[in-house]
Amino acid sequence: MPEPTGPLLRVWLLAMRALPLVAPLILRRRLAKGKEMPHRWREKLGEATLPRPAGRLVWLHAVGLGEVLALRGLIAAMADCDPEVEFLVTSTTRASAEVLAANLPPRTRHQFLPLDAPRYLARFLDHWRPSLSIWAEQDLWPGAVVATAAQGVPLALVNARMNADAFARRARWRQLYADLFARFDLVGAQDAPTARHLAALGAVGVRVTGSLKSAAPPLSVDATRLTQVQRALKGRRPWVAASSHAEDEAVAFAAQVRLHAADPDWCLILVPRYPGRRGEILAAIPPGLPVSVDPDLPTGAVHLADGFGQLGLWYRLAPVALMGGTFGLIEGHNPWEPAALGAAVLHGPRVANFAQDYESLDGAGAARAVSVETLAKELQALNPAMGAKGRTMAESARAGLAPLAAELLALGGSA
Repeated sequence: MPEPTGPLLRVWLLAMRALPLVAPLILRRRLAKGKEMPHRWREKLGEATLPRPAGRLVWLHAVGLGEVLALRGLIAAMADCDPEVEFLVTSTTRASAEVLAANLPPRTRHQFLPLDAPRYLARFLDHWRPSLSIWAEQDLWPGAVVATAAQGVPLALVNARMNADAFARRARWRQLYADLFARFDLVGAQDAPTARHLAALGAVGVRVTGSLKSAAPPLSVDATRLTQVQRALKGRRPWVAASSHAEDEAVAFAAQVRLHAADPDWCLILVPRYPGRRGEILAAIPPGLPVSVDPDLPTGAVHLADGFGQLGLWYRLAPVALMGGTFGLIEGHNPWEPAALGAAVLHGPRVANFAQDYESLDGAGAARAVSVETLAKELQALNPAMGAKGRTMAESARAGLAPLAAELLALGGSA
């Protein structure tokens, strides 16, 4: 049976034929603003900057930094299942490429996903010739899905996550999603609500396969720098506010004022979600809290670490992490990254993006909800066993990926 191509999908595919008329101009403007990598921006036009490896190649796509890092555990599990298979990861954001470069799994390379125009996708697919295409979470590009399926490449969706708000935004495009899902051989959801939402959008045979983020390997670190910063922190009492936003920072600063007054050895390592906010953050730090910004000299009561790719260092050096996005509208960031490195997890009340993850960690005693009133006391009374419990849970999740890895590889057939 031919795969369905309803009117919405046909309109999209037709419109994308005109994209090459404006795409180079748009990308050059983004390049001028520092939003694209100078030597790699043409990857988004389908022009590969790396050779294709010999043999079987599995292509995995995720949109941004967190989603890409979550794929590492699945890649490692597939690499264990088949010692000869190679991997290509695509994403769309510059940050995802820069951080993944320091955290690449075995036999893996990264490229940017081409823009969704037939000309660019044809270049990409003709060069890479994947045996299997795996898409993560919610980022489905219709042209890429259609072009991949048209070449006979099996498609799988993994780690899918869709809350009620996300479903409501997509419900009006149900026929478009149904046409896309009809091209997938496997659809795996993180949880039961997501599975119901995907089914309502037309996906058939959706299964709950859990979250990949709990199974991601620990973030990497430069061993020399780790030793250097560890020496600089000797005698201090560090804690990290990770992937923070302004609302989280206000809570962290209030706690640090109390901690610093009781013991000047307390050191808040502040790692904002987005670089480029230094002026705003420095202006918000309460008077009386000395600040340091040298990347390797955390001498202040508040140390601002405002660059990408640093959390692998700070999670190893701090016994506890206050997770950003949990005191504002963001609704939480990934708690498994600190847990995998043995850091206890503290968080605010807003965790809808990772509700099941925080519930699991809280229930196991690896994480705990705090407020502006209780954070300082929780830090002072921290039980070291919290971090050990989180690390054990992450290790168990990684060990449980083998069946899914084997099933995915079976979809792709042989080289």
